Amino acid sequence: MAKEKKTVLVTRQEQLGDDVWSLWLKAGSMALEAGPGQFICVYSKDGSRLLPRPLSICEINREKEELRIVYRVVGAGTEEFALLKEGDLVDILGPLGNGFPKVSPDKRVLLMGGGIGIPPMLELAKRLEGTKTVVLGYRDQLFLNQEFEPYGKVMIATEDGSAGTKGNVLDAVREHGVEADVIMACGPTAMLRAIKAYGAKEHIECYISLEEKMACGIGACLACVCETKEVDPHSNVRNKRICKDGPVFAAEEVEL
Repeated sequence: MAKEKKTVLVTRQEQLGDDVWSLWLKAGSMALEAGPGQFICVYSKDGSRLLPRPLSICEINREKEELRIVYRVVGAGTEEFALLKEGDLVDILGPLGNGFPKVSPDKRVLLMGGGIGIPPMLELAKRLEGTKTVVLGYRDQLFLNQEFEPYGKVMIATEDGSAGTKGNVLDAVREHGVEADVIMACGPTAMLRAIKAYGAKEHIECYISLEEKMACGIGACLACVCETKEVDPHSNVRNKRICKDGPVFAAEEVEL
């Protein structure tokens, strides 16, 4: 089904950290269609910024038909979004991409999020049934960690050692002896590369959500391709479009 750009209402926004913001949008049918791991494109009102910003979906409230995005301010586009307040209007496109797969409730699932890869793991934690362990990695300042606590055991890793395990998410996994049947992760490429290697070594089924700069968000421009083992029928080369074929892939599908 073709996606259409829609003008939606901002219902609330709050600052979670020095440069991290939480934005709720009255998204109508988009909220009914969306699933964990998908994203939306948010458009600037500044005509000089033609390309939208792809932002992962953090939470879905189907009853209120709302979507939540939690994002980091990194440039002029996201600086503009941080100025939005209740009652403002903004243009979005979505939901886009392929999210995380369903998992049998009898499997132990390890969720790992790093930095701004943490937000999309929250809706996933809410949706999954069965035993879940959540490991969140930060540079220093924490955000969203308490919101995961109702849905599974939560562990923290920080680069500076200010909270939880000093190091990265895999350091926390090893320190606590976490065991799992399935890994689902989102974060920087270096983190996902290490998680992919860990999953292969331990023979754990592994799904990773890739972060990449995108242009169109719908798979037409081939700006966000990643290298894969199989030939893509769209481009006839060994790559896939992160926005259209992903952002979630089985780890063994992609080269990092």
